Amino acid sequence: MFVTELTLTDFRNYHEAHLELTSGVTVFVGSNGQGKTNLVEAIEYLSTMSSHRVSTTAPLIRAGATSAIIRAKVQASRDDDRLIWLDLEVIPGKSNVARLNRAPLPRPRDLVGALRTVVFSPLDIAIVRGDPSDRRSWLDSLVVTRWPRMAGVKQDFDKVLRQRNALLKSMSGRSQTPQGGDEEVTLAVWNEQLAALGAELLHARLDTLADVLPHAQRAYETIAPKNNQINAVYKSGLELTGVAEAADVRAELQRRLLEAMERLRGEELYRGVTLIGPQRDDVELSIGALPAKGYASHGESWSLALALRLGGFTLVRDDGTEPVLVLDDVFAELDVSRRERVGAAIADAEQVLITAAVGADVPDFPAERRFRVDSGTVEVGP
Repeated sequence: MFVTELTLTDFRNYHEAHLELTSGVTVFVGSNGQGKTNLVEAIEYLSTMSSHRVSTTAPLIRAGATSAIIRAKVQASRDDDRLIWLDLEVIPGKSNVARLNRAPLPRPRDLVGALRTVVFSPLDIAIVRGDPSDRRSWLDSLVVTRWPRMAGVKQDFDKVLRQRNALLKSMSGRSQTPQGGDEEVTLAVWNEQLAALGAELLHARLDTLADVLPHAQRAYETIAPKNNQINAVYKSGLELTGVAEAADVRAELQRRLLEAMERLRGEELYRGVTLIGPQRDDVELSIGALPAKGYASHGESWSLALALRLGGFTLVRDDGTEPVLVLDDVFAELDVSRRERVGAAIADAEQVLITAAVGADVPDFPAERRFRVDSGTVEVGP
């Protein structure tokens, strides 16, 4: 799939913008702060209802405006000229308003999956150097790109987790032995729901990490020709030994989560917080024999983060979907030889959107199209 038209109203620094795009490679060139990343961020937000730059919607709205509108026309593939229209109004402090082919959707998250994207940006170095939450976010974004319905599972899991934590906090200091009553009944309900949703999310994470690793390994070998063996191991407070051999992996994970919550009941009541589940897990990344975090150089960390994103892109393609690949200010960090290798690896993608402060940093692609971005205006240019 690829975007053929993008229209923005009051998004970031754009009062109005309309672009006609094509399949293949498109490069947006402009000095820092001119709005080139805002363009690809809009496409990402339309695809995932999230941004790699901010966690709230307020920064997405142009100063003085009350909402922002993102519209895109998407073609199914180069060989399939069917078109869909995606519309999203972003309203700070309220639910977004989404439309598919001009028809309102009951929930904004129902738009997720109509357009698939894989995005790499300089902030992704946090996948390697940041907190466990950064690695969980990377893995969850790939899970949702593969299976869009998992966006709803993740949202429901986060909601139940908040409710369970609030209940545990209110029960803090109580007897560690169940005493009956409404709170105990409610806790049992949250336990069942959290275990069911957590098992589904954990199962999807484990499958996706196992599937993406070989693709990430090949991408890393392309980017870093020396010391290029990488690994990724899922680390959980839940005992995972033997889970893969279970007849029903999800049911087995759910059973183990419930048992762990029962075992940790006393400590959870004492601390007033949920102590087990996918919200506390991590992915241990390594290069060669050493952990990447704390040992990898800046260049190695950058290359590993990029390889993980490119591996995810290849995995989604292997699943049968052609996502839009967004490379936000990637090539400036690479030397000439690595730029050329990365360029060769992505040249056959159905649509690649690249941003760069300096056009010369981007390798030449056959039949590429370039735009010049300056102070919130976009023009076809060299």
